[in-house]
Amino acid sequence: MCINCYEGVGQFYKGTVSQSHSGLRCKQWDLDTRRRFLSSDIHAGRHNYCRNLYYRQRPLCYVWKNYQLLWEYCDIPRCGFESYPAAPSPVPTESAAELSCGHRTRRKQMKIVGGAVTTVQSHPWNAAIFWQSKSKQKVFRCGGSLISTCWVLTAAHCFPEGSDGKRCFSVTLGKSALSESDPSVEQMFRVEEIYIHEGFDNSEGNFNNDIALLKLKATTGKCAKETEWVRTVCLPPPQQSLQPGTTCEIAGYRKEKQGLWYRSQYLREAQVNLLADNVCRHKDYYENMITDNMFCAGRPDWSQDACEGDSGGPLVCEVSDRLFLFGVISWGDGCAKEFRPGVYTRVTNYNKWIEEKTGLFSITAGAVFPHK
Repeated sequence: MCINCYEGVGQFYKGTVSQSHSGLRCKQWDLDTRRRFLSSDIHAGRHNYCRNLYYRQRPLCYVWKNYQLLWEYCDIPRCGFESYPAAPSPVPTESAAELSCGHRTRRKQMKIVGGAVTTVQSHPWNAAIFWQSKSKQKVFRCGGSLISTCWVLTAAHCFPEGSDGKRCFSVTLGKSALSESDPSVEQMFRVEEIYIHEGFDNSEGNFNNDIALLKLKATTGKCAKETEWVRTVCLPPPQQSLQPGTTCEIAGYRKEKQGLWYRSQYLREAQVNLLADNVCRHKDYYENMITDNMFCAGRPDWSQDACEGDSGGPLVCEVSDRLFLFGVISWGDGCAKEFRPGVYTRVTNYNKWIEEKTGLFSITAGAVFPHK
C-alpha cells in the first residue's frame, strides 16, 4: 500500500503525515470519529494523521487556528503527481469553491402559469449560451450550468455544427433577462473549447449521451468570479441517485407554453418530481426511447415542465441544504403534456467523462455530497 502519496481522493490513505498545508500540527481525532471511521486504522485511530473521512478533495485534518478548531487539507502529493507547492494561494480558493457550491443567496419569485419568474440569485449557476450569426447578431442558443469557474455543463444537441464553431459562441453568467443587460452583475466569456460527448447519438430521435462541456476563455488569468449572482453548482458522486418522487428544480428562458413563437425574456423556474425508470419506460410514456443515460421528471398534474429555450439547463435537487446537478434538460414530447414528462441527461453517468475533459477530480467525485 502506498503511504507517501494518496490515490483518488485519498479515502484509503494510511500514511503518517500529521501537518496541514499551512504548516500547523494536526489535532488528535476525537473518540466519536475514531469509533465511526477509524476503528480499523493505525492504533484504532488514536493518532493525528491526515485522513479523508468525509470524501472531500484529499486527506485533511483538524487544526487549532485563530482560537477555532478548523479543518485544513494536508500537504500530501497525489500518486503520480507532483506535491502541492508550498505557496498556499491555490488551496483557499479550492476550499472556498468547494464549500460554496450549490448555495444560493436568494429565494424570490413571482408566480405565473406553468412556473415562476425568478431571479438569477436563486439559480446563480445558470449560464446563458449565445451564438453569433454572420450578421453579428447575438442569438440565445441554450442554457447551461457552471460547475467550476472555467467550465459549463450543457447538452450536446445544442451544437449541431459540432465543436468547430466555438469562436461563434459566448457564455453569460448572472443573467436574469435575455432582453436586458447589467454589466455590474453579468460576467461574459468567449468559449475556448467545446467538448461534445463522443457517444452522442440522435439516430433514434432521443438524444442519447446528450451532454457537452464548454471551457470558458479566461480573462486576465481568471474565469468566473464568485458573487451573489454567479456561483457554481455541486456535482453528485458517480451513480448517485435519488428516490422517485423527489422534488427538484429546473430553470431556463423557456417558452411559457408550446406553440408560442417567442421565449420568456426572463429566467423562469419550475418544480418537477423524479419519475421511476419503469414508469418512464412504460408504453403509455416513452417506452424504449429511454436509455440508462436518461431519466424523466414532471408534475403529477402535468402543469410544469421544461420547454423550448430550456435545453442544456440544470435540473438541481437539494440535499442537506446544497443544490446538486442531477440532470441536464434534454428533450421531451411537447411541453407539460400528459404522459410526456421532460427527459434529462443523467449527469451521474458522466462523472468520469467530465473528469477526463476538465481534470476536476474532486468536483467530479462529488466531494461535498453528504455520506451517511
